[in-house]
Amino acid sequence: MKIEQIYTGCLAQGAYYISSGNEAAIIDPLRETQPYLDRLSKDGVKLKYIFETHFHADFVSGHLDLSKQTGAPIVYGPNAQCEFDAIVAEDGQIFEIGNIKIKVLHTPGHTMESTTFLLVDENGKDHAIFSGDTLFLGDVGRPDLAQKAADMTQDQLAGLLYESLNTKIMPLADDVIVYPAHGAGSACGKNMMKETVDTLGNQKKMNYALNQPDKESFIKAVTDGLLPPPAYFGANVAMNKKDTTVSKTYSVKVLRHLVRPSLRQLPKLPVP
Repeated sequence: MKIEQIYTGCLAQGAYYISSGNEAAIIDPLRETQPYLDRLSKDGVKLKYIFETHFHADFVSGHLDLSKQTGAPIVYGPNAQCEFDAIVAEDGQIFEIGNIKIKVLHTPGHTMESTTFLLVDENGKDHAIFSGDTLFLGDVGRPDLAQKAADMTQDQLAGLLYESLNTKIMPLADDVIVYPAHGAGSACGKNMMKETVDTLGNQKKMNYALNQPDKESFIKAVTDGLLPPPAYFGANVAMNKKDTTVSKTYSVKVLRHLVRPSLRQLPKLPVP
């Protein structure tokens, strides 16, 4: 079994390459797919699944390009609604990659489709979780981004996140490794550590969100001090749900909408 974290510092984002036997899986791929293709070629393995922990708000994913390049299906957790062919897995569903298994743990709260993927090793032992934006190191995913899509308040989503963490994540063994989707510098949380890998046991001890005495305290702690999300987050989520490849060219009008307001003073370019 091989697990490689492919970390992109400018986005504070972690994608994951997993292989076992002659098969592989990739979790939360970035839009540039060549690094993943290079690893598949080097190891001589076939990409069996592309797992997405949720519809990302801070970057455009490479899931569609990677699927078209390899033939591997895209897998989301429950509640995912997209415009392209994908496997919408059930809570508890098992996917096999070589001699290991990936178990779907539906962990809504950051978004309604947010899912943690539990890796079970060759010996049947819980080895690691790929926690997406559900659990970060030192923090949890912000519960305010999906209010409109879920038709819920941020307090309601935070309560849902509390239940997800306490029923799906906290019961796991302390030696389970936590591989989050983001680290310090990401706008998807507010208190992330600079480290990008940790044990669940250590997070149980030092993560403020996992040490709240009750749901009410948790909701207050995780919603306090949230800054407004970047303006482009909604547009990215929409693009990640659409049936298009990231290699397609977007119009200048769309691109101008995505950039920071401070950059909108650039000269206007003619739209083809």
